[in-house]
Amino acid sequence: MPDSGFLLSLLKQDTYLMSRRTNVIAAALSVLALGSPLITACADQGRIYFEQGLEKFDSGNYQGAIDDWTKTIEIYPQEAVAYYNRGNAKSALNDNQEAIADYTKAIEIDPQYADAYMYRGVAKDNLQDYQGAISDLNKALEIDPKYALAYYNRGLAKSRLGDPQGAIKDWSKTIEFDPQFALAYINRGIKRENQNDLEGACQDWRKAAELGRKEPVKWVKQQC
Repeated sequence: MPDSGFLLSLLKQDTYLMSRRTNVIAAALSVLALGSPLITACADQGRIYFEQGLEKFDSGNYQGAIDDWTKTIEIYPQEAVAYYNRGNAKSALNDNQEAIADYTKAIEIDPQYADAYMYRGVAKDNLQDYQGAISDLNKALEIDPKYALAYYNRGLAKSRLGDPQGAIKDWSKTIEFDPQFALAYINRGIKRENQNDLEGACQDWRKAAELGRKEPVKWVKQQC
C-alpha cells in the first residue's frame, strides 16, 4: 500500500513548480497581449527587470527573480503580474506568508486573477490553512471552471481535511479537464484503495503508469 501522506507531498512539489514556470511565462505573454505599460514602453527599465526575472526564475534562481520583480514593482506598482510572479518565486523558496501577501496584492489590482487565487490557496495549504486554501481554490474555479490544477489542489486540501470523497470528486474533475494529468490518477487511486475500491485504484494506477509515472508500477504488480 502506498504511503499517501508522503506521496501527496512529493507529488505536490513537482506539480507546483512545473506549473509555476508555465504560469509566469503565460502571465508575461498576457501582459504583452494586453498592451500593458510594462511591456509597451520602449527600452523601459521596468521591462528589463521583468524579463530578467523570468530568466532567473526559469533557471531556478528564485531570489534573483524576486530582486528583479521588486525593482519592476518599484517602477510599476500597479502591475498585478509582477506581484503574482514574485509570489511564485517566494513560494518556491517556502516563504509562504510573503507569497500570500504578493498574491493578495495581485488580486487587489485584478480581482479576476484566477492564477493568483489558485497559488494563494497553495500557499495557505502549505501553512496548513486548509479551509483557507479551499476558499481560494473555490474562487479560482468560480473565475475559471475548467481550471484542472485548481481542482487537483483543492482535492489535496480536502484530503488533508479528511474528506476522501470530496478529494476523489475533485481529482475526477481534474482528469475531465486534463486527461493527461498523471498525478491526479495516482492520488485518486490512493484514495480509492483507502476506500476499499481496489479495482478503481488499479485502473487509475495503470493509467498513471501509461502516462509515464514510475511510482504506481510497483503498486500494480503488488496489488492488482
